[in-house]
Amino acid sequence: MELNQKIALVTGGGQGIGRVIADNLAKMGAHTVLGDINLENAEKAAKNIRDNGGKATAVLLNVMDPVNVRQVFDLIGKEFKPLDILVNNAGITKDGLFIRMKEDDWDRVLAVNLKGSFLCGQQAAKQMMKQRSGSIVNIASIVGVMGNPGQANYSASKAGLIGLTKTMARELAPRNITVNAIAPGFIDTDMTRVLDDKIRDKLIEQIPLARLGLPVDIAHSVAFLVSGQSNYITGQVINVNGGMLM
Repeated sequence: MELNQKIALVTGGGQGIGRVIADNLAKMGAHTVLGDINLENAEKAAKNIRDNGGKATAVLLNVMDPVNVRQVFDLIGKEFKPLDILVNNAGITKDGLFIRMKEDDWDRVLAVNLKGSFLCGQQAAKQMMKQRSGSIVNIASIVGVMGNPGQANYSASKAGLIGLTKTMARELAPRNITVNAIAPGFIDTDMTRVLDDKIRDKLIEQIPLARLGLPVDIAHSVAFLVSGQSNYITGQVINVNGGMLM
């Protein structure tokens, strides 16, 4: 229960990797706020945490909407206490070859994946600076480091998120706030399960550990970065990819 009495917000916490991260933080004692544009999913995930003895609250969160983002952070500060942990996990994909990519698909992916993390990070920092402590973890991606055909928008958003992480870390370090990124490889989620078996097999061939990652692999890395065991780690990108990128 290392995170007892801590308040944590996980964006995109209603499903996939975000849901597993939120569940794990709750198991560590944090009161976890699950922010998601799909409130029904967030409420189901929060109820599951509470049913298992944890503390969790679901909130409607559209990370692209600065007004909604401010409202959610104000709610957290008033209903609980200033935020201790932020996990910027919300993200989308709209894949297509660069030469044929629609401008709307570019704009929307950058708005959710990069601007959303900027807006949430800014609000979290304001609360954390007052208490002179806090941890922010941005969920980037292996493709933000190595690129990937058909994902120009997603790769650019995640590469931008890595740059944002490092600048935030430098600016917030004097207030004892750590900011790090996790760059997952290919994780076994709904997003990868829709891939053709041949494509999945080709991916696995490129991974030295010979399997796709699991959401809990990412959740454990988040747990380390927000715990007292990582107080001297900031501005880093932790690659969790089974050795696919070295």
